[in-house]
Amino acid sequence: MKPSRPYIARAIYDWLLDCDLTPHIVVDATRQGVQVPGQFVENGQIVLNVAPGAVRGFIMDDQAVEFNARFSGQPMQVYVPFSAVVAMYARENGQGMVFGQEPGAELYLQPIQEMTVQPDAEVASPLPPKSKHSKKPSLKVVK
Repeated sequence: MKPSRPYIARAIYDWLLDCDLTPHIVVDATRQGVQVPGQFVENGQIVLNVAPGAVRGFIMDDQAVEFNARFSGQPMQVYVPFSAVVAMYARENGQGMVFGQEPGAELYLQPIQEMTVQPDAEVASPLPPKSKHSKKPSLKVVK
């Protein structure tokens, strides 16, 4: 199956806009392929305002979030592969979602070469076997 992160992110984005809230994404700036303004990265992460009034040419497809924005008056093309999207939330109230446990999330942890499957190749399940003592998922508030 395809990873669900792009579908969930688009739904959250639309929901936040419908509620007249300001969507922000938290990005892991250390991931390969990320193009963000490095001077605003703190602890390997950056929070980006992706509201329609803050960006131009916004595209959220199955691979990445891409747009043009100004940072300290300087225009920049921003590119964030979905493997680097950590969370999406509303600035006003923090409502949103932290990604990582959604269906297909394990595909984002694999190097790009491993995600390419040859035709007629056997594919093992990327999910670890369930244990009776496995930890429950937990969420944390990202501000």
